[in-house]
Amino acid sequence: MTVREQTDFIVNIYRKRAPGYDFRSYFYYLIGYRLQAYRMKAVKELQLKAGDTVVEIGCGTGLNLSILQNAVGSQGKIVGVDATDAMLNRAKNKVKKNDWQNVELVLDDAVEYQFPKAVNGIISTFALALMPNPERIIINGINSLAQGGRWVVMDLRIPSNWISNLVPLFLPILKPFGVTKELIDQRPWEIIWNTFQRNLHNVSLKEIYSFGITYIASGGAN
Repeated sequence: MTVREQTDFIVNIYRKRAPGYDFRSYFYYLIGYRLQAYRMKAVKELQLKAGDTVVEIGCGTGLNLSILQNAVGSQGKIVGVDATDAMLNRAKNKVKKNDWQNVELVLDDAVEYQFPKAVNGIISTFALALMPNPERIIINGINSLAQGGRWVVMDLRIPSNWISNLVPLFLPILKPFGVTKELIDQRPWEIIWNTFQRNLHNVSLKEIYSFGITYIASGGAN
């Protein structure tokens, strides 16, 4: 699958999932998957202060916006980037409903997105692993970070243990979310972590769900 084909594949999937995306996320709590708590942990890793500017890559329907608002305050700025118009429209509704004047939403492919200069934090939750060329996205972001700025990724991975043997069983369940065998074979979680290690300082990798299938990677710029 080419870069363009992979992007189109993900966009088409999430156009279909957009109407019920927020509602379906609550079902994860039934298996002990505390999504909101994990999102708060990821944002905490950014170490944001009031007045800071933060970019979210793959902001989707805006599930992180209220957490980011609490972190940067009304005097800060939040830029949400997503390639799927239907998901971004849901985020726009949240912005309008809450009258958030400091949120900018951008419809763009993350691989091509031009980051603003001197941002204090960049975050992506459950999105970057689905995107083609995550290494390029991370490096582009690093080049835009202010001194002391931080990059944080929360995503899924297949641990190197017995769980990897169950992948064929779970693929039919994961495919509606854009996860394919081709994507798994690329091991995007390793690409993301290796890129962090090579290009950021004080990197950290934290496992936050059973058997390490969910992680938070973080690191800071010079």
